[in-house]
Amino acid sequence: MERNNRTTFQGVVTSANNAKTITVTVSTKRNDPIYAKRVGYEKKFYAHDEKGEAKVGDLVTIAACRPMSATKRFRLVSIDKRAIAIEEVAAAEEALEIAEGTVEKEAE
Repeated sequence: MERNNRTTFQGVVTSANNAKTITVTVSTKRNDPIYAKRVGYEKKFYAHDEKGEAKVGDLVTIAACRPMSATKRFRLVSIDKRAIAIEEVAAAEEALEIAEGTVEKEAE
């Protein structure tokens, strides 16, 4: 298999608990033969993340490679979009509410 013609997928990281391994969920649609409608489905792939860069919620691109283990057949190519941390979102919302005057500051 030539290096440039390897299968690539783009998906969302659903788990990064294992060392150097991420679980990527790839969502796509296909025609259902019975209902004759477009039906969405998801497939999980295990990918090798050498540096441990990817976090849960990141949008990543993975590419096929040699078997790394019993289940890993892909490697992380790039992180396309980083996920926003929940703590950052909560702090930003709180600051916005204080600025708008909808929530009073706590008395010290």
